[in-house]
Amino acid sequence: MLLLTLSGPAEAQRRRSRGRKKPKTSQKVDFARIKAPSIRRSKESSKSRRRKPKASRVDDTKAVNEQSYPRIGQQFVPAKIPAIVEEKHDTLNDAETELVEVEEEVKLDCTWVKVTEYYSLWDSRRVNPYGVDRTAFHDTVNVVLYDSTIGSFWSSPVASTFATSHFGQRGGRFHYGTDLELDVGDTIRSVWDGIVRITSYDARGYGYYVLVRHYNGLETLYGHLSSIQTEVGTLVKAGQPLGLGGNTGRSSGPHLHFEVRYQGNAINPEQLFNFHEGRLLMSEFLLTPEQFGYAARKARKTFYHRVRPGDTMVSVASRYGLTIAQLARMNGLSRSARLRSGRRLRVNR
Repeated sequence: MLLLTLSGPAEAQRRRSRGRKKPKTSQKVDFARIKAPSIRRSKESSKSRRRKPKASRVDDTKAVNEQSYPRIGQQFVPAKIPAIVEEKHDTLNDAETELVEVEEEVKLDCTWVKVTEYYSLWDSRRVNPYGVDRTAFHDTVNVVLYDSTIGSFWSSPVASTFATSHFGQRGGRFHYGTDLELDVGDTIRSVWDGIVRITSYDARGYGYYVLVRHYNGLETLYGHLSSIQTEVGTLVKAGQPLGLGGNTGRSSGPHLHFEVRYQGNAINPEQLFNFHEGRLLMSEFLLTPEQFGYAARKARKTFYHRVRPGDTMVSVASRYGLTIAQLARMNGLSRSARLRSGRRLRVNR
């Protein structure tokens, strides 16, 4: 008998499958021994990975002017941050780095000032942020008030007038400035060149006021204004308008409250100016410890009462021998004010 074996694609597939061994299903795989596949990077990707972004170039050679001072809300920031210490690579030895102390200066109008000193502390909210104890002042400082040869000029803060209240003790408070008579709406001008540091409103004191930092080291304050015509960070010239005179804040009538301060501490403006004649008393002012002698004479304790439940203006005033009006005036309250428990009340005149 002749047997014919037919072979074809299906039969060949069955033969190949018979020769293979079936995997054991019970065999465990040790994944800890499996090696991670290697990652290959193309040349283009490695080049792009090494490529650094181009640094933007800042041109710091422009002169400092009014437009170059950025303002962040009420916080003034100088355009150029002063570098106290910089690195200088000497060409004699590339491996060595020499630290060089730098005192940068900028020219504001006709005056060169050291940036690190002038902007070391800039506060647009507090009149005296310096924390300098005036009783510990032992220096002698020569302050230039006027010198036309170097472009240092001055102006009276208000048109020729006379003082209605002087620097010194006044009632139960110390008066840190000179009050000058004016009419509401009179123009108030900057005394020297400088930069506006504060424009604000103080309901229980200065009212609307402006404080200017000057290049000669002094600061001047102009209080009780009816309106402010400048803003923080503005560069002003001597005689430039700052606002209009008024009667705002703690004021009994229209006048300008004018202060002169050094490192936050007040000095008597009438030692520098003759306001009635509208002139300076000298071109250079010698600032000595005697200018702050009032601080030692003024030293005294201030007593406070801590309000308890049930306290009233009448009971507190009678306890310390005060009238209700005196207690209210010393604490900026009305006579019929309700006292909040825990509040401190000043109780000595």
